[in-house]
Amino acid sequence: MCIEAPLGVVAIAGQAPAVRTWVELLRGLFPGRWRSSKTFPGGGTSLGDFALGTAALLAALGLAAPALSRVLRRCVAEGSLRDFEYGPVDIQMMTNEASQKLCGKNSAQAVQRTSLIPDALQDLEESGAGIAAEAMRPEEEVDRRAQALAKVGAPPFRRFLSEAGISSFERRPCQVLQINIGLYCNQACTHCHVESSPLRKEMMSLEVVERCLFLLRESPSVNVLDITGGAPELNSGFRRLVEGAAELRDSGGRPDLRIIDRCNLTVLLEPGQEGLAEYLAEKRVDIIASLPSYDAAQTNRQRGRRVFERSIEGLRILNSHGYGFGGPSAKVGRRLDLVFNPPGPFLPPKQELLDQKYREQLGEQMGVDFNQLITIANMPIKRFFDFLRKKGTLEGYMDLLVRNFNPDTVDKVMCVDHVNVGWDGRVYDCDFNQQLEMGLGSGKGLDVFGIESLDDARLRRAPIRTAAHCFGCTAAQGSS
Repeated sequence: MCIEAPLGVVAIAGQAPAVRTWVELLRGLFPGRWRSSKTFPGGGTSLGDFALGTAALLAALGLAAPALSRVLRRCVAEGSLRDFEYGPVDIQMMTNEASQKLCGKNSAQAVQRTSLIPDALQDLEESGAGIAAEAMRPEEEVDRRAQALAKVGAPPFRRFLSEAGISSFERRPCQVLQINIGLYCNQACTHCHVESSPLRKEMMSLEVVERCLFLLRESPSVNVLDITGGAPELNSGFRRLVEGAAELRDSGGRPDLRIIDRCNLTVLLEPGQEGLAEYLAEKRVDIIASLPSYDAAQTNRQRGRRVFERSIEGLRILNSHGYGFGGPSAKVGRRLDLVFNPPGPFLPPKQELLDQKYREQLGEQMGVDFNQLITIANMPIKRFFDFLRKKGTLEGYMDLLVRNFNPDTVDKVMCVDHVNVGWDGRVYDCDFNQQLEMGLGSGKGLDVFGIESLDDARLRRAPIRTAAHCFGCTAAQGSS
């Protein structure tokens, strides 16, 4: 219980008609934000209604103070006055019409291989041109998101944490080195927070790759190398990075080192990648693969034409090389985890429920095995940010993230124990900050050539950089 109220005030909240009027008005203005967690005797007014009514009455009398606002926001942050607004497990219900209502202004055989790149380019031409033409520079995007946050009445992220009673948000020793090796990709997904596509040519140089391997060797606290992109496998330094990390692990220098490839699955069917699955299995690289729906039409709308059928074929190829077996508790080495993100401005369903649905659809109907499903919210940045602006749902989506803040996620967000490196060697708190050019450290920020390990004092002293998009990692189940 987050409010201890004097009995006299409880009586007023429970029985005064004026307060009841304010309660009903504010409940209409803020639907879904307050749930009836407790009813007061004699009046049927819930604790959430009491909080709203008391605030409204004091405001009407000119007595409302910032302290009261902080108390009420803390109640929301603690989760004691409302439920998280999980998306439906039947993800086909996540339609554009539903998104407007929620966030709108009014609420393995050998075959002839072909590339997905021509399809991705056609998708970009047909659906991405209008959004790209209106794209903002990173600093403008950060400002616009902050404005959207202010419009829904929420303070900046760090102040929100403080008002929620979270006094510490500090960096811990680095456990995960995440490397965005380049932005080139054979797909052009509508939700992509790095705006990857076949048109992007940025790739990590061999010099930066070798420096990253040096930092990995010099940082004994790091137990995970997480390689992402773009389609990381199509970038020039990918195999050298995998081989260097595998050598460190297999030589005994870091025997528990886990190597992760963020794979889009369709890359396994690209011409020239015929031996990729065998290579990954040989090097004991775990796969985290994006598959945003068990429904073909929905996946293709989000990730591009022909993506679903090729993704399923990619999963079967990985299964044939020993990936995906043993369930959620399987050891690292050939794990195959899938990632779901909603097809619009929704929160994902509860992870354990959607996991069951995926197993029914993919396992029983398509004969595909995987270890675990991970559900994440879409980050309101870059291509998805442009999508939200175009659809008029940016403020509504930011409000959705804020009102579903979960304090239990804060110590699990990636920025507290990750270091992220961009294709050019610059260092960031996370992949999201990288895309917004929010570098780690003062001035122009640090790069891999300016530090000697991931335990460097300049890294440890640097504060975590936050902005409005950080609410995407702390909503409901979290997204890190």
